[in-house]
Amino acid sequence: MTPDSLPALPRSERGWSWWLGSAITLAVLAAALMQLAKVDLWRVAAIVPSSPGFWLVFALAYLAGPLGDYVIFRRLWQIPAAGFFALLRKLIGNELITGYVGDLYFYTWARQRTTMVAAPFGAVKDVAILSAMAANVVTLLLMLLAYPLIGQLKLGIDPQAVVASVALMLVISSGVLLFRKKLFSLPPADLRYVTFVQMLRVVGSLVLSGWCWALALPTEPLEIWILLSAMRMLLSRLPFLPNKDVVFAALAVFMIGQDAAVGALMTMMASLLLVTHLVLGLLLVGGEAAGWRRK
Repeated sequence: MTPDSLPALPRSERGWSWWLGSAITLAVLAAALMQLAKVDLWRVAAIVPSSPGFWLVFALAYLAGPLGDYVIFRRLWQIPAAGFFALLRKLIGNELITGYVGDLYFYTWARQRTTMVAAPFGAVKDVAILSAMAANVVTLLLMLLAYPLIGQLKLGIDPQAVVASVALMLVISSGVLLFRKKLFSLPPADLRYVTFVQMLRVVGSLVLSGWCWALALPTEPLEIWILLSAMRMLLSRLPFLPNKDVVFAALAVFMIGQDAAVGALMTMMASLLLVTHLVLGLLLVGGEAAGWRRK
């Protein structure tokens, strides 16, 4: 039996997908509580910008991923509005625990809804692969733009390491294209649609994040934001690294140590993203726990 032929579980039945989804929810709760103990909330509140424009752009940048996924699965499965909150849990699980844990949670969420979709594995798999491919394409373009800046800004980055990273992404992307007929399950029209939306999502997230940085620190040159965007995208391609934004902030401070304002901004943004993950994660887990009690 292939993964796509697996029958969905009845919504009221507590099968393996219900228990697995609940376990991932509890793992997100535990990770959120552990991370919350390490965050100085008062310090974060003291350094974030108060501009309404910053907060609007930050919210759009944060929600760009779940909104893109919602547009995709709305077309594929006609998911209800509640599906957006499941996609938020997917994002938070990937960020707080490790990459693709959130995708596994979303798969278990979909399998419990027989009226919506009968075999979700293929669609979740295809969307995850195309998301990675879109991110790879954008990362490669950014690395090409940033490569001349590495030497100009004298940040101590080995250009050979950049070339090796680019080569690895090219090998992975080429492998996906070579075996695409065996990897993908969705019809070609749906694959094209998903690819288009994923590209918009990646580019939109990137532009909005850079806009946030520029609003918070408008005096820095564009070259700095291009380079940092490229480094952030490259770091995001490591699937099993949790808290990527925290790691990115440390990398940015190391890279641009001579610019205290940029280092402070990256640290602030990482803390703000982490707090947002924690607050939303706790709220969503609380809502799901209320659903357990009703059942």
